[in-house]
Amino acid sequence: MKKIVLTSLFAIGLSSAALAQAATDFASVDTDANGSISLEEAQVAWPDLTEEAYTAADTDGNGELSVEEYDALVAASAAPAQ
Repeated sequence: MKKIVLTSLFAIGLSSAALAQAATDFASVDTDANGSISLEEAQVAWPDLTEEAYTAADTDGNGELSVEEYDALVAASAAPAQ
């Protein structure tokens, strides 16, 4: 699953450099402290994040990133492209 998310994000233009420069602490990105990250919160942390990349990271399709989805996104961005 992680490879699919990583591939999808690179395919739609989110570079690992953009994520590497982003805040990596879930709590600092979850500014309303509701336990999930909205597209708006994610785009504050990652201004280059597209809606398509966000949707690809939202693997359960609920419109928000959970801790697990966020962690997978950050981990995938740190992994070397294969």
